[in-house]
Amino acid sequence: MQGKTGKKVKVARARTRLPFSRSNYFLFGVAALFLFVGYWALSQPPVDGFLSLTLAPILLVIGYCVVIPLAILWPGKRNSNSRQSA
Repeated sequence: MQGKTGKKVKVARARTRLPFSRSNYFLFGVAALFLFVGYWALSQPPVDGFLSLTLAPILLVIGYCVVIPLAILWPGKRNSNSRQSA
């Protein structure tokens, strides 16, 4: 018995784009900065001070509820080739 003598065929894969553009990643960085500063302010003494009770929650809410969703939903740059005429 002989083995299969078929040729291996390379399949051309479609080139995929990253789901986010540079502006999206920049906004994620801004969100990370808000979160870092918010958690830092939350850890500062005194526990009942302005930073811990007022500023930190505001920064964390802005980071989690505004900037991260904005970074996810912000439209990236569109290539003219990817547009299809209707």
